[in-house]
Amino acid sequence: MRPRTILLTLLSCLLTLPALAAPILVKVVVVAMFENGADTGDTPGEFQFWVEREHLDHIFPLPAANHDLRMNDNGVLGVLTGVGTAKAAATIMAVGLDPRFDLTRAYWVVAGIAGGDPADVSLGSAVWAHWVIDADIAHEIDAREIPKDWTTGYVPLRKSTPYEEPVSALNGQVYELNSPLVQWAYNLTKITPLGDTDTIREKRSHFEQPAARRAPFVTIGDDLSGSTFWHGKLMDQWANGWVGYYTGSKGNFMATGMEDTGTLQSLTFLANAGKVDLKRVLVLRTISNYDQQPQGLTAAESLVQQKVGKYGAYLPSLESAYAVGHIVVDELVTHWHQYRDKLPDGSN
Repeated sequence: MRPRTILLTLLSCLLTLPALAAPILVKVVVVAMFENGADTGDTPGEFQFWVEREHLDHIFPLPAANHDLRMNDNGVLGVLTGVGTAKAAATIMAVGLDPRFDLTRAYWVVAGIAGGDPADVSLGSAVWAHWVIDADIAHEIDAREIPKDWTTGYVPLRKSTPYEEPVSALNGQVYELNSPLVQWAYNLTKITPLGDTDTIREKRSHFEQPAARRAPFVTIGDDLSGSTFWHGKLMDQWANGWVGYYTGSKGNFMATGMEDTGTLQSLTFLANAGKVDLKRVLVLRTISNYDQQPQGLTAAESLVQQKVGKYGAYLPSLESAYAVGHIVVDELVTHWHQYRDKLPDGSN
């Protein structure tokens, strides 16, 4: 067969192929980190309320990630990353590179539970993060070998002493989220009623800090993210110092989660590739447990009680994450014509 005939035959075949489906426009991505069992119908984790209440009924298999994706008819995509920064980073990267979805204008709402600093928050409270700081990238020596003039065995990577100046954050250690968007989300949700129960009232009565004794509330604070689940008053002191160090004393540590820097690292790379808009990312953490022991217990004794499903405010914190988060999600979806091309503050 002649080359010209071959070419015409190929062109004819191409013209008769069905048109490739356009990518699905995603308006909001809701990111949860863990689920106890099935996505619906059993004891909930972070994903279940979103699946059931936002009707995320369409399932998109994603073998390259931790879990299949779920979506509703309104443009809300649900992602379940798995626990820890590694699974979060891998899953978010897989989602961001999936050609089935157009994420270029999507808003991201990371919504999960966390430990909380009783100096700033109470059980069931909701924290919109401004700064997200990595807790894992560091040097560490055993507590039994800490020099007497050190306050912690954690040392910034490539430094020789705790909190050594000048600060030199590495890629992935410090994320400052879009402050106007965070403030907008807070203003939209700050008077949201959050559930209070006899159980969490009793739990918070064992803490003397005024914030810890308050009924659940919504606030803006900062998030320390690391795959090590730490606990205790002295670790809380380190967490406050670590966040203060990396933010130039601008940040105020309030919540500790396990995945957010992994999620933000992948989103940063995806933004560099033009796949997502990093200015459209929100992180919401709700307080399931205090990050330290109450009066009368040691850190070790208190740690025994810090298990998923047994936290002092496990179900209330899941309810808070949905109650606060869905207000933002619904606002974005309902007024998509307003937020599609411009952020809530009017910027591009």
